[in-house]
Amino acid sequence: MTQAVDRSHGWRIGRLRGVPIYLGWSWALIAVVIVAVFGPQLQREGFSATSATFIAAAYAVLLLVSVLVHEAGHTIAAQASGQRVDRIVATLMGGHTVFAGGQLRPRSAALIAAAGPLGNLALAAVGWGAQRLIEPAARSMPELWVLAGAFVVANLFVAIFNLLPGLPLDGGHILAAGVWGATGRRSTGLLAAGWVGRLLAVVVVAWMVVRPLLAGERPDLFSIGWVALIGAFLWQGATQSIGSARAQSAVARVPLASVLRPVVVVPGHVSAETLVRGLMEQRGAEWAVALDPVGRPMGFLDLQAVASVPAEQRPQVPVTSFLLAPSPGWVVVGLPDGDITPIVQALAGHLEGEQVKHAVLVVDPAGRAVGTVSLDDVEHALQDG
Repeated sequence: MTQAVDRSHGWRIGRLRGVPIYLGWSWALIAVVIVAVFGPQLQREGFSATSATFIAAAYAVLLLVSVLVHEAGHTIAAQASGQRVDRIVATLMGGHTVFAGGQLRPRSAALIAAAGPLGNLALAAVGWGAQRLIEPAARSMPELWVLAGAFVVANLFVAIFNLLPGLPLDGGHILAAGVWGATGRRSTGLLAAGWVGRLLAVVVVAWMVVRPLLAGERPDLFSIGWVALIGAFLWQGATQSIGSARAQSAVARVPLASVLRPVVVVPGHVSAETLVRGLMEQRGAEWAVALDPVGRPMGFLDLQAVASVPAEQRPQVPVTSFLLAPSPGWVVVGLPDGDITPIVQALAGHLEGEQVKHAVLVVDPAGRAVGTVSLDDVEHALQDG
C-alpha cells in the first residue's frame, strides 16, 4: 500500500493480525466535540475545570478503544471465516472494517456481524467490574468512578444500537444473513434488511426529536444536528443496501452459460503457429490462455500482437512472447450452470487492490479452463434482461 493511499485513510496507528489500523482525520472532530460538550456538563455537576477536561479527554480515548475493539471483533471473525481483511478505520461515524477475498455463507456473515457488538458487551463487563473495584474509594477518585460508568454506558449503547435489525448496522447484517439462509438468495436478505434500515432511520429521528417536542421540550441545535447526522447515515446506508440487492438480483437472473465463451488454451512452450491454428479451430473464442508446465493458467495472450507476426515467423516465436501481465482476480471458479455473481464481482474489481477487467477466465473446481466471460457480454446481457 502506498503512502498516498495510507494518508487517504487517515493516520496509521498500528496493526492487528497483519491488518493496518487507521485513525481517520474526522476522529479529531469527535474528540473536540466530546471535550466541548461533556466537559461543561461535568463542571455543572461540581468538577473543577481541570478535572472535567481530563475526564472528557480520557472518555474520548476510551471511546476510540471501544470502536477499535468493535472492529477487531469483526476482523478476527472475518479472518476465521477465510476473508481477507484489508484495513480497520476509525471515523466520524464510529468505524468500519474493509474485508473481502472469500465466498461468505449466511452463518459466517452473521458471526462476523455479531462479533463487533460482542466485543463492546465484553468491554461493558470490564468497565462494570472496574467500577465495582473503585466503588469503595469513589469519593477520593471521583474522576475514575465517572469514567468507568461512562465507559459502561457507552459500550452498552454501541452494542445495543448496532444490534438493531436494519442495515447498515450489524444487526441488519445478521437479519440479512438470516433471510439469505432461509431463502437461499443473498439479494433478498439485503433487500429486507435495507427496508428495515430505512424504517429504523425514521424511528430513530422520531424518538430523538419528535418525542421530546411532543413532550414540550425543545432540543438544542447540537442535538438536532447529531440526530440528523445519524438519521442520514442510517438512511443512506439502507438505501445503498437496497440498490445493491436490486443489482445482485438482476445479475443472478443472467445464466452463466449465456455469457460464457470458449477459450483457446495452449501450453507455454508452443509456438505462435500452434496458437493461430487453435484460434482457427475454436469458433467464438475471443481470448487465449497460456499454461505453465504444471498446467496452471499464466495469463491471457495478446492476440493483436500475435496477428502482427508474419506467417513465416510464427513457428519460431513462442507464445510466451505475447503473455499479458495477469490482473489480480483474473481467474474465477465457476460452472456453466452456476452463479454468475462472483464472476461479475471479479470483472468489476470489487475486491481491494483489484481493477475493472475486460474479461476473466472461468475454471472448474479442478482448475480446468471452462471459458471466458467478458465485461461487454455481461453488460449486454443485463441490458437485454
